[in-house]
This record gives sequence, C-alpha cells and structure tokens, in this order.
Amino acid sequence: MSAIPFALRVAAPADWPLYRTVRLRALQDAPDAFGSSHAVEAGRADAHWADRVAAAHGSGQDRLLLALRAQAVCGLVWCKLSAAEPGRADLFQMWVEPAARGLGIGGAMLDDVLAWAGRAGASRICLGVTTTNGAAMRLYQRRGFRPAGPTAPLREGSSLRVQPMVRP
Repeated sequence: MSAIPFALRVAAPADWPLYRTVRLRALQDAPDAFGSSHAVEAGRADAHWADRVAAAHGSGQDRLLLALRAQAVCGLVWCKLSAAEPGRADLFQMWVEPAARGLGIGGAMLDDVLAWAGRAGASRICLGVTTTNGAAMRLYQRRGFRPAGPTAPLREGSSLRVQPMVRP
C-alpha cells in the first residue's frame, strides 16, 4: 500500500461532473482499454451524465466508485449487479490516471467493489480486459480472476481483442 494518501468514495448524484471528467480522461489516456470512445462520450449532453450517475446511485444495483488524491479525482470503477443473471456482477470502466498508478489505488478500488458485490449476493464477478493491457490483467489475476472463454473484438472495426475474465 502507498504512503501517499487517497480516498475512495461512492459517486453521489452531484458528482456527475467529476465522473464525466474522469471518464473522458480515461478514454483519452487509454482509448484501447474501453468499448466506448472519447468521441462518442464527449458528445453526450450534461443531462446524460447527470442521469447516468443519479440512476446508478439510486439503483441499489450499481457501485460507481471514484478515487481521489488531494481532492482531485484520479480513478474510477463501476460494478453492476446483473438483472438477467442472478449471482452475477459486471465490472467495467476501471481506470487510474498515469500519475497515480503504482500507489495501490487500482487494487483498493477493486477490493472495494468485490466486497460490495459479495455483500450484494454476487457469486461471480465478470469483466473484459484488452489482451494487450498486461498491467490490468495481472491486477485482475492477483485478485482471483481467470480467463473465461475466447477473446472477442474490443469494438466493431477494432483489431484489438478483449479477454473475458471471471472471479468466482
């Protein structure tokens, strides 16, 4: 764990501008790590961002977590219980800004959402990670995730592949 302090906080409806900021930074920093693109997300209206965060906050099925250092948002992760598959939770949008990597923030965020999903009754957590993202894959493997099936394209028209992973 890092000696540099950071805090984790569940995003409240009023945090939508922080969420938008960190999500757009993530898409710029790591365009090959996400199924969406900066161009698509940047074009969304403020109301979309506000509605997305408010819906997650009030659903009881989502945990949208922000990481902060020195009061500035530096990471995020979203975990959602599956409505279609009881016992399943999906992890997505995980990202830590480059200057904050290696400080334990990614592991702390992951531990938080895994514990939340377990308390919520999830017996397995699923995610997809780009096969070229070795650091993320190693983090997930250290937390018990294993490959689960064949790779798939990151998004339409992309040559990048995503490895589905699951943690029982």
